[in-house]
Amino acid sequence: MLTELRIESLGAISVATAEFGRGLTVLTGETGAGKTMVVTGLHLLGGARADATRVRSGAERAIVEGRFTTSDLDDLAAAHLDEMLDASGAERDEDGSVITLRSVSRDGPSRAYLGGRSVPAKSLSGFTTELLTLHGQNDQLRLMRPEEQRGALDRFADAASALERYRKLRDAWLTARRDLADRRDRARELAQEADRLKFALDEIDAVDPRPGEDDALVADILRLSELDTLREAAATARAALSADDPDAFGTTATDGLGRARAALESADDATLRALAAQIGEALTVVADAAHELGGFLDELPVDASALESKLARQAQLRMLTRKYAADIDGVLRWARESRERLAQLDVSEEGLAALERRVDELARELGGAAVDLGKTRRKAAKRLAKEVTAELSALAMADAEFTVDVATDIVPGAAGPGDPAILRLPSGELVRAGADGVDQVEFGFAAHRGMTVLPLAKSASGGELSRVMLALEVVLAASRRISVGTTMVFDEIDAGVGGRAAVQIGRRLARLARTHQVIVVTHLPQVAAYADVHLVVHGTGPNGASGVRRVSDDDRVAELARMLAGLGESDSGRAHARELLDAAQADQI
Repeated sequence: MLTELRIESLGAISVATAEFGRGLTVLTGETGAGKTMVVTGLHLLGGARADATRVRSGAERAIVEGRFTTSDLDDLAAAHLDEMLDASGAERDEDGSVITLRSVSRDGPSRAYLGGRSVPAKSLSGFTTELLTLHGQNDQLRLMRPEEQRGALDRFADAASALERYRKLRDAWLTARRDLADRRDRARELAQEADRLKFALDEIDAVDPRPGEDDALVADILRLSELDTLREAAATARAALSADDPDAFGTTATDGLGRARAALESADDATLRALAAQIGEALTVVADAAHELGGFLDELPVDASALESKLARQAQLRMLTRKYAADIDGVLRWARESRERLAQLDVSEEGLAALERRVDELARELGGAAVDLGKTRRKAAKRLAKEVTAELSALAMADAEFTVDVATDIVPGAAGPGDPAILRLPSGELVRAGADGVDQVEFGFAAHRGMTVLPLAKSASGGELSRVMLALEVVLAASRRISVGTTMVFDEIDAGVGGRAAVQIGRRLARLARTHQVIVVTHLPQVAAYADVHLVVHGTGPNGASGVRRVSDDDRVAELARMLAGLGESDSGRAHARELLDAAQADQI
């Protein structure tokens, strides 16, 4: 429920705050005072495109702030909104309400805020559209569109689960059909790709490279190419450290260190004995180095034949790196990815047949889902037509007839090659499987008995269309297809209506307000008289700014008198307004 709306620098409104309560709230005021800006502000909170031209002259930005409560919603709807708040990181105010805000800059981008957090306008829209249903003259025009009529019928029929099942099957069916068509069109190309991958993988497997082998080979080849130099250097160093034949090489490092340690150990001095221990450690290091040099010499090849073997292996690896990757690790990675790709390239006839069976199976399931969805719609269409017709009778259109026609979108003849969404139903009929089913929904209307029922777009005047929309909303609300506790906003839905019909619109809006918060912008005193809360949009100063104030008692009577005939200051006007107000308050709705 919307509890407060604050508008700053939007159109004719400089700064205005309106507080709303449960039941029916009406907004009235002189033409041009800014009533529509209130609805424009709500549209902005609902995610409408920001229009910089709406920013009031002299201001840098327009701001619309709304405060909502969710305590009147059912548990499921409230939990869904809580999930949205958590996902956005938004927080509730201390009283449990949620503050929403939209800022429209004259020069820069617009900003949206939800629960104190900056969010994309789409996120704000996702939250507010769960709480707000906006109806204006543009919405009446949208009601003429087939997709809007189908959506209204689906809400009344509670067809959400059937429609979701149909859409999931349709997506799977279309995907399988595309895969099959791609498979057929690219059969030769895929077979060639598979052959290339097999050849490459066989070539790699024949070489059988190991991770990092190319780098290891470079080191081995460098060593083998300098075999004599390495052998001489290692042998000389080993002999200098520890020789097997001391006479041949003279005194070695180990000999010298051994004599030095022995000399120090024979002395009766703690310092010298400590130094002897250090020399002993050095002797161990030298002995280890000499041993490792011996091992190095033992591992060196006796001749250069090993070098030729290494060079041949390097040539094999370079052949792979020239074709498939910069190094052997890359070649192995390419091979893994290619094996996965090859596993996906099922070019066998069995694979093609399996894909064809999958398409046929999904088509049968989709056809069944389409038929079930159509049955749900047709069953609900009769009830919706009957209930809306009854509501129209209560809106001073006793002879009006409202119809809902549900027809299957049958395609004559064979499916065209360019249309990928042709489906054969279990009955054998070919239909176009659209995103919302295979049905075409059309609202029909005749204002008087004896008139031919024509499509709503061709048969209803502006005033009649307003009442059709209101009747439809009342029926949807009564069937609980619009969540209890949400806010419904009507912008001059009574346009083109007067007299007894206006009274009936007021009564129906008051009835709707039993289960929903209803906000109405109206120019009809007959409607305003039924309000629980009456707000007036009025001029506040010489600069043309407007504000919003709540009226009651004598002020409300004066406003109703002004709406009746501009007679707010006359006794007769006030008397007429008082009579109208008393009659509305005494009406047992």
